[in-house]
Amino acid sequence: MVKIKKIVNELDPYIPGRSNADLARVYGLDPANIIRMGSNENPLGPSPLAIETLKKNLHLINTYPESNIDDLKKQIADYADVNPQQVIVGGDGADEILDVLGKTLIEPGDEYIVHPPSYMYYEFTFNIHGAVPVYARWDVEENHLDVDSVLESISPRTKVIFLCTPNNPTGGLIDKSDIRTILESTDALVVVDEAYWEFSGVNNLELLEYYDNLFILRTFSKVMGLAGMRIGYGIGHEELIEYMHRVKPVFSLIKLSHIAASATLNDTDYIERSTQLSIKSREFLYEEISKFPTLGVFKSLANYLLVDVRDTGMNSKEISEELMKNGIIVRDCSSFRGLDDYWIRVSVATLEEDEKFIKVLENILG
Repeated sequence: MVKIKKIVNELDPYIPGRSNADLARVYGLDPANIIRMGSNENPLGPSPLAIETLKKNLHLINTYPESNIDDLKKQIADYADVNPQQVIVGGDGADEILDVLGKTLIEPGDEYIVHPPSYMYYEFTFNIHGAVPVYARWDVEENHLDVDSVLESISPRTKVIFLCTPNNPTGGLIDKSDIRTILESTDALVVVDEAYWEFSGVNNLELLEYYDNLFILRTFSKVMGLAGMRIGYGIGHEELIEYMHRVKPVFSLIKLSHIAASATLNDTDYIERSTQLSIKSREFLYEEISKFPTLGVFKSLANYLLVDVRDTGMNSKEISEELMKNGIIVRDCSSFRGLDDYWIRVSVATLEEDEKFIKVLENILG
């Protein structure tokens, strides 16, 4: 056996949500009837314009992707109201942007700050580059960032600070004043993950004008409905973006993903419908789950809800299993650092699917 890199040997694998095919095989279900409420996907599906455009361009898959994607960068810049030179696009969702940041910034032994519970891929990626995690705190009961815990975690070795807003999996926002305080307290890069910003209507782009240590992370996987095409992007200062392009794979964004992203950005009606459907679903689910006396549900500004199940007599794994037996996938959050074994995350779905979920939940909980 070849000698494996020490950090890889010690690394816990990232645990994604279960697939329809896997669930159907285990529980003898029809894959077509499975309701996916575990991966924060878009219940509307992709843009019809994106589907139509992809069909017209399938014959191009025998050719290499474009290395120059200035047209897409321009569209993203227009959408975000920034300069195209401030944009970098990744071909494995926002996860590739995280990897490029690690390649660009991290020397072994550098520290980065995260606030569990939050998106676990920050740790998964940066640990591989030899960085050392330092844990700040997200106050779960109050659903907000403990800013003092971030400030107290900053050291001369701090290279990056991750702030997720709305936070995954809690759905809470980080106040803009708190982000300013952190930016002004360090020279480290502050990465503000805005993967779900459209569902909150709040972003932090205007801070780029005042802080050169701010980097904003976004994705096409949520409101844009392109999770399967794996497109992410980052917005930062031009000098950092130029360095990141030095280490980013040239052809990471495949041709069809490029085409789908461009078509979706052109479909402004779809983006609006997608946003509003998810918000309507989120509010419906919050209202209905709140009626269960044995469940505690957090108010959310994303496209998912964090639910406390400890008073049901089941833990998160048990209640997730019961839901999966009924063809509904939710996220067992026991693998999230900072949460115990009694939390599930429920993604938005269509209103019809939401109603079925509530009925199944009623049957399970009696």
